[in-house]
Amino acid sequence: MNNNSPSKKIWNRFKRNRLAFGGLIFIILLMVMGILGYLITPDQTPYANSMHLQITNKKPGRSFNFLIISRNNNIKKVNFFEKMLYGQEANFKSIPITSYRKVGNKVYAREYIGDDEQAEEIAYPLVSGTNRYTQTFYLGTDIYGRDLLSRLILGIRVSLSVGLMAVLISLCIGVSLGAIAGYFGGKTDANISWFMNVIWSLPSLLLVIAISFALGKGFWQIFIAVGLSTWVDVARLVRGQVMALKEVEFVEAAKALGFSTSRTIAKHILPNIAGPILVVASANFASAILLETGLSFLGFGAQPPMPSWGTMIKEHYGYIIMDAAYLAILPGLAIMLTVYAFNLLAIGLRDAFDVKGQNTSV
Repeated sequence: MNNNSPSKKIWNRFKRNRLAFGGLIFIILLMVMGILGYLITPDQTPYANSMHLQITNKKPGRSFNFLIISRNNNIKKVNFFEKMLYGQEANFKSIPITSYRKVGNKVYAREYIGDDEQAEEIAYPLVSGTNRYTQTFYLGTDIYGRDLLSRLILGIRVSLSVGLMAVLISLCIGVSLGAIAGYFGGKTDANISWFMNVIWSLPSLLLVIAISFALGKGFWQIFIAVGLSTWVDVARLVRGQVMALKEVEFVEAAKALGFSTSRTIAKHILPNIAGPILVVASANFASAILLETGLSFLGFGAQPPMPSWGTMIKEHYGYIIMDAAYLAILPGLAIMLTVYAFNLLAIGLRDAFDVKGQNTSV
């Protein structure tokens, strides 16, 4: 690549902003963790939903011994990619135990029922293969005895996928309407601007809730709801940029050569405003994540047992005043760091593209 190329200069300016570059590295790390998903989670069952109610709200770093009391050999073993995307359903049922001994074809174990209590010894049939294992819960367990670390990692997928799809939807709508309004002007601009102002006047969260009511609760509905509420920023930006560019020489030349309106906009105008669009898209990514977590907290977002950072806060916010505040603080910290990283990225892109003083090029 030519060192004097515009893209190289933009990249060099971006790298000099250490905070923005650090935000980019953090986002890439989140993306890698989200893609690997179940391959790196301690609990590899679908949605990391293995519940052990005997070990609810246990502190980070606790380890427990588990006894496998039955196996189901009819569970299908999935391939590598299916496991990465959807997890592997467990083919056994287990319980946490405090003691364990074998006698013939029986296993005598005491089930864990609390740190200060001891259960009576119960005999279980000896199952084939490994019948005991130890699991460490590095970030503790939630109110249902599920591994908090696994659910936090899988929550990355929900936040980033909602952010990505919402941004793509908002870009499609915003760029199209903004470009049409800015290029044609007149009544077309007045009507589209009126519509944008109406949507702009509505609080984003209330608009998303209203759309969610219309579409129903669910993961896929969030994409549409959040995307339909974040396109106005893009449309207003594109409208202003197109209005400024449509009178310059290379656009007039394209018109004189008889190029179609769609080609003039797509080939000559939009490439020159890619920088500002990327900046607002990065900022909208952060807004989409906040909207998704807010929806999940209110019960309109990802539905249980799908792990979502907003849902995790909803389930555990009551523990903030107790000795298990980390149950709500950890997903809240994940939201804060992710949104902060995208905001840093947006600021870095703004400075790298020099949006305020950007010069157009043919």
